[in-house]
Amino acid sequence: MSGAPGRPLPLITPETEFFWTSGADGRLRFQECESCTALIHPPQPVCRHCRGDGLRVRAVSGHATLVGFTVNHRFGMPGLPAPYVVAQVAIEEDPRVRLTTNVVECDPERLELGMRMEVVFEHVEDVWLPLFRPAPERAEPAPLPSDEIEPAQMWRHVRPMATPEKFEDRVAVSGIGSSEIGRRLMVPPLSLTVQACERAVADAGLGLDDIDGLATYPGGGDTGGFGEGGVTALEAALGIRPTWYNGGAETFGPGGSLIAAMLAVAGGLARHVLCFRTLWEATHTELMRSGRIGTGGRGRVSGHGSWFHPFGATSAAHTLAQNAQRHFHRYGTTRETLGWIALNQRANAALNPAAIYREPMTMDDYLGARPITTPFGLYDCDVPCDGAVAVIVSAVDAARDLAKPPVLVEAVGTQILERIEWDQSTLTHEPQVLGPAAHLWTRTSLRPGDVDVAQLYDGFTINCLSWIEALGFCGIGEAKDFLDGGKNIARDGMLPLNTHGGQLSHGRTHGMGLVHEAIVQLRGEGGPRQVPGARVAAVSSGGLTPGGAILFRTDA
Repeated sequence: MSGAPGRPLPLITPETEFFWTSGADGRLRFQECESCTALIHPPQPVCRHCRGDGLRVRAVSGHATLVGFTVNHRFGMPGLPAPYVVAQVAIEEDPRVRLTTNVVECDPERLELGMRMEVVFEHVEDVWLPLFRPAPERAEPAPLPSDEIEPAQMWRHVRPMATPEKFEDRVAVSGIGSSEIGRRLMVPPLSLTVQACERAVADAGLGLDDIDGLATYPGGGDTGGFGEGGVTALEAALGIRPTWYNGGAETFGPGGSLIAAMLAVAGGLARHVLCFRTLWEATHTELMRSGRIGTGGRGRVSGHGSWFHPFGATSAAHTLAQNAQRHFHRYGTTRETLGWIALNQRANAALNPAAIYREPMTMDDYLGARPITTPFGLYDCDVPCDGAVAVIVSAVDAARDLAKPPVLVEAVGTQILERIEWDQSTLTHEPQVLGPAAHLWTRTSLRPGDVDVAQLYDGFTINCLSWIEALGFCGIGEAKDFLDGGKNIARDGMLPLNTHGGQLSHGRTHGMGLVHEAIVQLRGEGGPRQVPGARVAAVSSGGLTPGGAILFRTDA
């Protein structure tokens, strides 16, 4: 097959050339370990299964099992107009290896999980893209492959605490602040950062000269509306001169800056660390549309994205939609199950003047919304916005002398147990949720039943469902019953959830808004949305990055 021009193409490197050019003779090829014969994908210098370093290239049959698919309606691109099917297939010779691909030559309505597929290559310039179509023989769909570690068994693989003392006992949250939050505010993102930081410092009863640490996510560089320039930008603006600072994306989700700050304070490198997170995605998108900032050109795709973007999988939605579909398939979850999460967040947002979407929403509204990428509709997706949130992590002894009662840190969960690559990871839940959730409960004697409020990452509805099950608020695969009717997650229910409206209605503040709301609730400052007597709060952040979870509690 000869492809249409315009489709994004991968950057061919010496390590990946064999894969992207192997279709020249119609054969699909992978790395293979000489010691254990495992297939390795994406290519690596060592086998992750036996850690052998003897690797070769092996041609395989080109047959695979369809383990996920989503019909994309929202995201089109040159050479790949919507709708199109993004899929994941498990390679027949080693089902642990999955490819993100497109399904072609088939009506999407006829696709079934477990179908046998065969490769067909699309030749574009110097690249042969492996696409898949249903194999000609019609066999019964096969069972889906198992995860490397089954979700319900994740806790068996958690490492015990390295020391009997917990660093969490030495730190507290002393201040929080938020900038204005809205759609397309059209202001410089750093101005939002400064506004949130000044409010957090004032909330703690500190001055800027008291701040001796800075931490942020994702740090400096061109983050395309997902940051203001990092620690460098804020320090240049405010002249804080920190004794410690940290910024970067390879951390425990967007809330990872908080955990880094806790470690710095517990280790004596700083007393008051200002952690911040800024989004200006809505304005950035508008500026791109109007041509006032560049789009970065049309170069080859490198790194992680090279395995996704050539197939039109340009959003986390394409991965998570397939995880949701597999959860439906394995556990009987339905769109209505996800809908109760969206409706709960909207009901809570109605009581929050800062929320972007506050209008009432019914299940019919949810189910009837325009499709994004199946099974996700519009209201399964969070709200791009402009805004900044800041949180101050202080030494616990210093925090007790400040303006507000300190909120203590009971435990954090950070361990990576699942495959880190999006399409190689957990099948039925958001990747990088199950490991941190299991790890959290090894660092505390509290249990899920002790949690009074939960602020759980909801970039998409399936993210939130994943955290609910992973943290043990219901069993793995039991969310359908737990969420039915929405009563358990309402403000007066068993697990008051995302009480400010979450990212689905309050706005996409990437986890830090969830921390902010947890502190508001534990201080009793939630006004009409306050959960009476809240003393323990669970917070998570993630979004396909390595995730993280934090358990906060009051001093009472």
